[in-house]
Amino acid sequence: MKALVVADEVEERLWTSAVHNHRADLVIGAGDLPYDYLEFLAGALDVPCVFVPGNHDPDLSGYTRYGGLSMKDGFPAVWPGPAGGVNADGRIVDVGGLRFAGLGGSVRYNDGPNQWTQRQQARRARRLVRRARFRRWRDGRGVDVLLTHAPPRHCGDREDPPHRGFDCLHRTIESLRPKWLLHGHIHPHGEPVPDRVVGGTTVRNVVGHRIMEFAL
Repeated sequence: MKALVVADEVEERLWTSAVHNHRADLVIGAGDLPYDYLEFLAGALDVPCVFVPGNHDPDLSGYTRYGGLSMKDGFPAVWPGPAGGVNADGRIVDVGGLRFAGLGGSVRYNDGPNQWTQRQQARRARRLVRRARFRRWRDGRGVDVLLTHAPPRHCGDREDPPHRGFDCLHRTIESLRPKWLLHGHIHPHGEPVPDRVVGGTTVRNVVGHRIMEFAL
């Protein structure tokens, strides 16, 4: 199974019919991209889309869906996310034959949306692990991909406050043991970005775009 994995940087050549030069069964978004860009990619390729929000994305919390109708605080509301996209933030979702655990957002550095203190993200991560364990107990399947916006601390992050990684992701990796952790947020600016391995999990920065193959 092939996936087009994108984060942070819009690539203009993909926002055209040239996207058809890429064969993919799934679009994966790791945050900080216009939602209409994700919507275009998934629609042009006619494939599902799974994503987590980044710190520059609109707040998607509080939205629910009933029978195709988007609701917020009990009232109909237009969901600002990509049409048809699956928001994995704080959830365990099965999309395109893969099981995703999602933790969006970055370390808090101002009052913008999708920002969390280390303690807040740690609480969210513990809830995510509990959900993953319940799903595994129910159907025997573990998590294939831990999809985040920010990386683990000291694993490809930076020392300036907005770009520090989350400490809790190390424990989350240890608990979930996914094959992959995919993240954005850290712009390479032309530097090589090697994969890193934490336990048995490969941590990959997907800023820009990657074509990845996953064994099902």
